[in-house]
Amino acid sequence: MTKQKYTLKALLIMLFAALPSLAFADELSAGDTAWMLTATALVLFMTIPGLSLFYAGMVRSKNVLSVLMQCFAITSLMTVLWVLYLYSLAFTDGGSINSFVGGLDKAFLAGVGVDSLSGTIPETVFMTFQMTFVIITPALIVGAFAERMKFSAMLIFMALWATFVYAPICHWVWGGGWLGDYGVLDFAGGTVVHINAGVAGLVAALMLGKRKGYPRVAMPPHNLTYTIIGASMLWVGWFGFNAGSELAADGTAGMAMAVTQIATAAAALAWMFSEWVSHSKPSVLGIASGAVAGLVAITPASGYVGPMGALAIGAASGIGCFFAATKLKRLFGYDDSLDVFGVHAVGGIIGAILTGVFAATSLGGTGFAEANTTMAAQVVAQLIGVVATIIFTTIMSFIILKVIDIVIGLRVNEEQETEGLDIALHEERGYII
Repeated sequence: MTKQKYTLKALLIMLFAALPSLAFADELSAGDTAWMLTATALVLFMTIPGLSLFYAGMVRSKNVLSVLMQCFAITSLMTVLWVLYLYSLAFTDGGSINSFVGGLDKAFLAGVGVDSLSGTIPETVFMTFQMTFVIITPALIVGAFAERMKFSAMLIFMALWATFVYAPICHWVWGGGWLGDYGVLDFAGGTVVHINAGVAGLVAALMLGKRKGYPRVAMPPHNLTYTIIGASMLWVGWFGFNAGSELAADGTAGMAMAVTQIATAAAALAWMFSEWVSHSKPSVLGIASGAVAGLVAITPASGYVGPMGALAIGAASGIGCFFAATKLKRLFGYDDSLDVFGVHAVGGIIGAILTGVFAATSLGGTGFAEANTTMAAQVVAQLIGVVATIIFTTIMSFIILKVIDIVIGLRVNEEQETEGLDIALHEERGYII
């Protein structure tokens, strides 16, 4: 009897010890919060200085400051707009139009305070983490029209594009919208960020027209040292991008980090060897671009696939993006200055579709979305997500750019383009001659 008494007492002690964790499972987690603070800083690091240097090295020396200025200004502009209303449009209930875009319940960050939570982390951290996504997405578009767009037109375009394109698509996938309900898998932004930005970049490049002298005049990168440094920063920062999208410090975040590294390395090698075979020599620009292609492609898949799936996605994106940035661009003759479409849109499409394949548990993945029971159904859902993003982004980007062109004009004049945007638009030089 005494033994049973002590056994019962031990069980009661264990039960009461477990009650706090059971009752407050959704309370603040210090570990998750610490990781998300770090991830948020890493994603911001991707834009300034990572993407800024990556792009700055690829333009001509007379335009280096213009690219850096655009990325810095976009970072500031998106921060303010996200706080004022974009966060609310992306991540709140939109009422009768909930499946398309959110409402304004959290405009001006109403209700987002010290004590408000988003899962196990402060909502302020979640809000700022997602802010870094809306910062880098329009900054990616800059590479498509580099060296020829008015700074004023760029600012207006980015503000309108973030409002009417980014926020709705973000809501579709992550904010309770129709693509998420349909079972589209996009862990960290294949559709929301990369296909979205890549397609918008192509539309902008086509509407502005080719740079003066393109393709007759050689326009090589002026500083590949900047570019490789920027690509390296992107690689490191991307762990925050992908592993951070789990919003917790757990096994899924660990696997997202692992597959990000694996896919990026595979893509860098795949692009390098493709270029080596095609052009007889491997280039620094090539291996850096290949790494970015792998980062892009693994982004939608990072929380759903295993290591072998990551190898396949990385290799496919390295080869696919190499041909898109070289053969495809040459075939159609468009002037996508820094290959935003060829790397981000094509890489995002490859990654989004292959997510539907390698998410299969039989191939080492975590399984399909609840709405899809077979690989075929998941691939169809992924294709719908890709096509919907392409169509919506193309139409809306065209309309926004057309209106801006009519009102103030999109492109600098020929004299300004010849002189370079650093002097023509900012009265500064990147280098003292």
